[in-house]
Amino acid sequence: MSAEVVIDVKNISKVYKLYTKPSDRLKEALHPMKKKYHNDYAALDNVSFQVRKKEIVGILGTNGSGKSTILKIITGLLNPTNGTVSVHGKISALLELGAGFNQELTGIENIYLNGSMMNLGKDEIDKKLQQILDFADIGDFVYQPVKTYSSGMFARLAFAVAINVEPDILIVDEALAVGDMFFQEKCYEKMKEMVQSGATILFVSHSLSAIRNFCNRAVWIEKGILREEGPADEICEKYKYFIEQKETKEIVKTAVAEEPADVPAGKAKNKIFVKDFQMNKNVVVTGEDIVFTIELGFRESGLKYGVGMIIYNEKGDIVTLFNTVRDDMKLERPYSVFKIKVENNDFLDGRYFISVHISDDMVMYPYDRNDYISEFRVLPKKNRRGLPVAEGYFRCKHEWEILE
Repeated sequence: MSAEVVIDVKNISKVYKLYTKPSDRLKEALHPMKKKYHNDYAALDNVSFQVRKKEIVGILGTNGSGKSTILKIITGLLNPTNGTVSVHGKISALLELGAGFNQELTGIENIYLNGSMMNLGKDEIDKKLQQILDFADIGDFVYQPVKTYSSGMFARLAFAVAINVEPDILIVDEALAVGDMFFQEKCYEKMKEMVQSGATILFVSHSLSAIRNFCNRAVWIEKGILREEGPADEICEKYKYFIEQKETKEIVKTAVAEEPADVPAGKAKNKIFVKDFQMNKNVVVTGEDIVFTIELGFRESGLKYGVGMIIYNEKGDIVTLFNTVRDDMKLERPYSVFKIKVENNDFLDGRYFISVHISDDMVMYPYDRNDYISEFRVLPKKNRRGLPVAEGYFRCKHEWEILE
């Protein structure tokens, strides 16, 4: 039997009225014909999902996508325009840094203030006070007004209060991003303990690795619309690809659209030219073999030449290249087909673009240039837990040796 649903979001929409100037609001309110002076902005549009007991659910989305809005609706800080939210259990939320804290009060006073907001009596807070202070670990600053705190100290105190009121549901919105690595480790370990004891966590972060490694499931909201939900690693992979596509630089379009000035117009006059380019597959997984095939055409014989292929990432940076001149291969007669085999490839998750150039044997001038002639996609190879075997720019082959 599946675990009980503790958060049930049904068809939530939130529409804001945007006015060009403050007076338009008054004009609209007083206009006898109810003339509209505003534009509607849908922060959320018909969003639905469920969170079950003891789940850790991550929420993904670009800035302005509606993540914070849905959290505020779940916690009751905002009312939806349409739809309903059902919450079963006591919620403790870390939303914007400083929300629920009085800047003029000391840390101790804010602990009692927040405890009372969570329906805890003074006696209950007294019992938990030392636990909160030990976890926050901000020393005598707890007796100073919180307006004097750094963002890291503020996060420590806010998180310490949020977890020690023993909530059924903990909501964290980027609050850990300002803490140092030691504090983050302590927070993650504490949240794991909470889940083992029956709590549920709703976790918002821009860190894909944090959501992929920490969460069971993920919900992706983009421009107010629910794009995807499912296992965290799968949703993170789709979201990462979306971001990569979105951030691809114009260098790719420019290179395709503009032919370099030193290349002869068209290929009618090229002494050597690229007739065709093929790959064995356009979507590969890290560790699979890749085969690139370049077919050349010749209008003259007896030429000394070199064949080169460059692979770029989406930012236009060179990832690697292959070149017969660099590999000390002498080409002094026409060869029709060249194959480059990359065994057990080490490319990591991403989109890659290929350019093929034919030059003289000193690489002084081109016979033919084919910028961004093709592209391919690499999907990550995953371990048994579903995590990518490597991250960064390349996979480094290695061996572990464990000594007693």
